[in-house]
Amino acid sequence: MAVRRRKLSNPLALAVMVLLMEKSMHPYEIAQTLRRRGKDSSTKINYGSLYTVVQNLEKHGLVEVAEVQRQGNRPERTLYGITEAGREEATEWLSDLLAVPAREYPIFETALSLVGVLHPDDVTRLLEERLSRLEVQVASARGALEKLYETLPRLFLVETEYQAHMVEAQAEWVRGLLRELNDGSLPGVEAWRTFHETGETPPEFQDLEDRHIEQ
Repeated sequence: MAVRRRKLSNPLALAVMVLLMEKSMHPYEIAQTLRRRGKDSSTKINYGSLYTVVQNLEKHGLVEVAEVQRQGNRPERTLYGITEAGREEATEWLSDLLAVPAREYPIFETALSLVGVLHPDDVTRLLEERLSRLEVQVASARGALEKLYETLPRLFLVETEYQAHMVEAQAEWVRGLLRELNDGSLPGVEAWRTFHETGETPPEFQDLEDRHIEQ
């Protein structure tokens, strides 16, 4: 089962609709509320794109102008509320995202797919640097979580927990790859090294590419 194609694909649109289920808000208030609740750690938020997202949601009938406030000489403030179609869209979209794993393309995976162009010794050094930074991130995330647990129900911290677990998992995987690089047990590492030291493509690499083309 695949995630359904949506009228809008920006995750910020979903965050906006979910927030407007609570009450009508001005776009600036939406941004401030998302940041205050720490949602900027899981959803990219900036004012320019937020206004565009709200306009697109209105265009598709998912939100609507709920009120225009006027206070003295201050500029008008337009408050937006969610429509019934918006409630339905947000509920279905969130349900799909929770239930159906989607293929994502993290930039680290891209780098790993191209890693052969670097010498294995350089890759080892760079991964050691990455691991050091990941370990700092893990310690920082765990420390922040312990503080947040004191004031917030865990329900509101599950995405932060997930982020911490993903960083820990990545650190553990990098640690394992580094062990294999350092002790020479990674299959193909010697051919990889030979390629960089001689400039010649090892026969086993050419065989693999030929088989890939045939498939």
